[in-house]
Amino acid sequence: MRTMKDVSRVHLTRRQFVKKASFGAGAAVFAGSLPVQLSAYAGGSETLKLALIGCGGRGSGAASQALQADKGVKLVAMADVFRDKLDSSYQNLLQRHANEPEKIDVPEEHKFIGFDAYKKAIELADVVVLATPQGFRPIHFEAAIDAGKHVFMEKPLASDVPGVHKVLEAGRKAKEKNLSVVVGLQRRYEGQYRTIMQKIHDGEIGKIMCGQIYWNEEGAWMHPRRPEYSELEYQLRNWFYFNWLSGDLPIEQHIHNIDVANWIIGEYPVKAQGMGGREVRIGKEYGDIYDHNFVALTYPGGAVINSQCRHQPGTYSIVGEEFQGCNGSVSFTWRAGAAIRNSSGIVTYEHDSSNDLSPYQVEHNELFESIRNGKPINNAEYGAKSTLSGIMVRMASYSGKVITWDDAFNSTQQLMPEKLDWSDNPPTLPDADGYYPIPVPGVTDVLA
Repeated sequence: MRTMKDVSRVHLTRRQFVKKASFGAGAAVFAGSLPVQLSAYAGGSETLKLALIGCGGRGSGAASQALQADKGVKLVAMADVFRDKLDSSYQNLLQRHANEPEKIDVPEEHKFIGFDAYKKAIELADVVVLATPQGFRPIHFEAAIDAGKHVFMEKPLASDVPGVHKVLEAGRKAKEKNLSVVVGLQRRYEGQYRTIMQKIHDGEIGKIMCGQIYWNEEGAWMHPRRPEYSELEYQLRNWFYFNWLSGDLPIEQHIHNIDVANWIIGEYPVKAQGMGGREVRIGKEYGDIYDHNFVALTYPGGAVINSQCRHQPGTYSIVGEEFQGCNGSVSFTWRAGAAIRNSSGIVTYEHDSSNDLSPYQVEHNELFESIRNGKPINNAEYGAKSTLSGIMVRMASYSGKVITWDDAFNSTQQLMPEKLDWSDNPPTLPDADGYYPIPVPGVTDVLA
């Protein structure tokens, strides 16, 4: 079996990559009889056993939505590296589902702690929720697919390019096995995005020429260092601020906007060029990531999308997307609305979201429906490609250089260790004064 490094060294052009990796992102039905993974649950007569791997807030939320998606779903196993996280999640889920306690069936012997805990949880389940920091996602996804399990996995799908390759390979295996895979890029499951995307793809504003995408907010959570923490524990508890775990803001959060750009244009960027840095979030507690990035993404058809992401207190906050076509424009504002305008700026369609279900719930509803109906969904391809697009944004801002799709795709830079134990040091360490090495444009090598 090829390792992550072996896969990442297979040099392909962008055209070859798109052809090789295109295994389908929607529902796929194979000829012949359905395998046991699907046929056993047709018609909703059998219990679907659920395992939660990664027991933070998003993992708990995803598990709860999975339990609400299908009457026959039962949580049977949980896994995390921290016992306090697992216990908190377990109590949270018990409270959320107090009226249906039979859905939470996780005895003490099915609560697994440690870096290998995911393996034990996967064994007990039919469907797996993967919600750890994304550095771990490729390893966990591969294990779940190899074990023949259906998967919901949170975005993004990797923190480095070798991880993207591992996800693509596991995604192809999932298709071969008729396994359903849903990725938590929930705008793909949101009413306003789905409705307007169909109108745009039907030609309502013509060819997309340019656009602006934003994830600009004041900041994120932080867990103060405690004397009893090892360096590894501190970084794991503050994973957002370390590249090997989170991939930085362009991947961790801004991937939503990048994915919308890829979706609306129907292509993936051929190059990225821009800038970034640390101006406000400069303390040693903020790890090795930037606090702002501004990168232009150029697409094969000529469209140029300006990508902004920022975490700076007291600044203008906006999360959304705007695109300009030959005959009009479209704008999306997260949780606030979406509208299409003609070339004169007059609104021709404004989406009413009042009757739309939460996209966080819809993605689970459709996952379990696909399992019950024997019509698998597979989001792994576009999830991996949008993750790679976010990595391109990070690479361009860190290096100050033009990064092509081929550059990024063929990068051998591996941030995530293949194995990890509590006796290990994390791959990024502070200096004698407690500061972490920060990427320097024009100096930092982001490819090898």
